Amino acid sequence: MQTEFRAGRRRPLAMALFVALLAPGVALAGTAKEQELETRVAQLEAQVQALLAAQQQAQAQIADTKTQLDAVDARHPAPPAGKQPIQSTAINASANPNTTFSYGGFIKLDAMATDTSDGRIADGSAGRLFYLPSQIPVGDANADGGDPYTDVHAQFSRFWFSADTVTDGGDKLKAYIEADMYGGGSNALAGNETSTNTYALTLRQAYVSWNDWLAGQTWSNFQDVAALPDAVDFVGPTDGTIFVRQAQLRYSKGPWSFSAENPQTTVTSYLGASRFNSGDNVLPDFTGRWTAKGGWGHFSVAALLRQFKYGDETGSGAAVSVSGKFNLGANDDIRYMANAGSGIGRYMAFGLGTDAVLDADGELHALDGYGGFVAWRHAFNPKLRGNLYYSAALFDNDPSLIGYGATERAQSLHANLIFSPIPKLDVGAELTWGQRSLEDDREGDLKRIQTTVKYSF
Repeated sequence: MQTEFRAGRRRPLAMALFVALLAPGVALAGTAKEQELETRVAQLEAQVQALLAAQQQAQAQIADTKTQLDAVDARHPAPPAGKQPIQSTAINASANPNTTFSYGGFIKLDAMATDTSDGRIADGSAGRLFYLPSQIPVGDANADGGDPYTDVHAQFSRFWFSADTVTDGGDKLKAYIEADMYGGGSNALAGNETSTNTYALTLRQAYVSWNDWLAGQTWSNFQDVAALPDAVDFVGPTDGTIFVRQAQLRYSKGPWSFSAENPQTTVTSYLGASRFNSGDNVLPDFTGRWTAKGGWGHFSVAALLRQFKYGDETGSGAAVSVSGKFNLGANDDIRYMANAGSGIGRYMAFGLGTDAVLDADGELHALDGYGGFVAWRHAFNPKLRGNLYYSAALFDNDPSLIGYGATERAQSLHANLIFSPIPKLDVGAELTWGQRSLEDDREGDLKRIQTTVKYSF
């Protein structure tokens, strides 16, 4: 029994010794895990601090970049809404600030076969390059034009340059110059078809405009360029068209425009012995125009006042022109022009008639003339379009002054098709019939088929 008692006392003692021996190990184990956790926490804190520093550096770089972009935007403000210009700053160093420079034009190849009833149009003359009614040959009853003849050229290829400026005060300035190669060459090998087909540069337009004012050479204010039909020929309805480019001073405001233009008097001598130009004018030619525009098209009325002068002799004339374009829908439009006046000669049909006639005493008499055209344009689809137009001119001659060999009238009929396989590229063909009639009832006819390839840029 004593033995059992001693054994019972030993068990708690052994347990106490076991716990005493185990406690330091448990304590040591807990300390190692805590140290490992503390190490991991320290590493995570270091990584978080590095990420925060990188983010702050990136934000600083973004802010610096934005500041630089804002500075660039301030120096080069964004262009207005709409079609944006390719060029944002001036490339011509000598120009005014805020000037933009642009250029354009087209390359045009013309090929035509012509058949005239009463003789051949002289080789190298303007009538071989485009429809010019004054050069249709008119002969007697036995006249014969012979076989058809062909001409191929690229003289009407064109280019232009423009410098446009808007000042800080809102003033608009424009300088414009335009040229083509129609006008002949300057040496024996130029301007002919023998070897080089070289042709001289020809000034078409050169002017400067300031807000509502224009000074320089451009289309006459008496001409409505927007009414011209879509032609394969250089002009098309030449007979009844007002067609003049010349130096002038013009003022335009709203629908109104007024001009003082270069004067020149074309004269037929007594009984039509000769035709010549007189540079004796003192007063300019004065014009005025009113134009209304809308989604329906446009309508325009113009007036012309002129002085004629040859030597000590003077005269005067006046003319009116009504023109426009009327849209018949998305695919059709009508274009027209009607002209009438005393002394309208050099303004209509490339000078088919003269401005004035001299009598036997050397006095000037204004020549009355009338003309016009009407054209229908139809778009078959976005790539194919066609035009049909008729044009005519008539002069009220006095045969006792001008003779019976003067042109009494001219007329022409045209039909064309123009195909645009890609934008700005036109491939077209046009049939033309023209006729010129004299006061003695003689007539000469012209038949022509003309093709063209034209690329605008």
